[in-house]
Amino acid sequence: MIACLKFTSLRFIAISLFAGLSVSVVTAQPSVSTNLVPDGETARFTYAAVGVQIYECRLVDGKPSWAFIAPEADLFDASGKLVGKHYAGPSWESDDGSKIVGALKGRANAPRPGAIPHLLITTKAEPKAGVFANITSLQRINTLGGVAPATPCSTGDVGKQVRVYYSADYQYFSK
Repeated sequence: MIACLKFTSLRFIAISLFAGLSVSVVTAQPSVSTNLVPDGETARFTYAAVGVQIYECRLVDGKPSWAFIAPEADLFDASGKLVGKHYAGPSWESDDGSKIVGALKGRANAPRPGAIPHLLITTKAEPKAGVFANITSLQRINTLGGVAPATPCSTGDVGKQVRVYYSADYQYFSK
């Protein structure tokens, strides 16, 4: 089955791979909050992420609530090829062995209801050659899903983890 669809995000390539579809994608430059644009850096490439945000019920000030634990996602290039993974750290690791670890620099509410925020993240590359070797920052944009469960957890749920589907585009920058 072939579907020719117009989307503004690479993540639909990855989603359609799971559904067994071939997809032609026409991308557009996403609208990004000005506080999420890195100064003096150039966009290099974008990977789509498809995975989960993991939350755990924890006691916070004596009350049970959902706490973010970590992401787990696969990264896909523009052709839909699996090229890496995103996990706790937060870390992004390419299949070529290069890796970056990030720190939050800025955030903005996602335009879609029920979507995790858009982020600007500064990065530090590990000293291994590869696609992530010179990446100095990244944006998480075009998010879908991933927010903590709307249903509150109870004291009986403390320690319970839930995995909430999300997708996003990660745009990588260097100086």
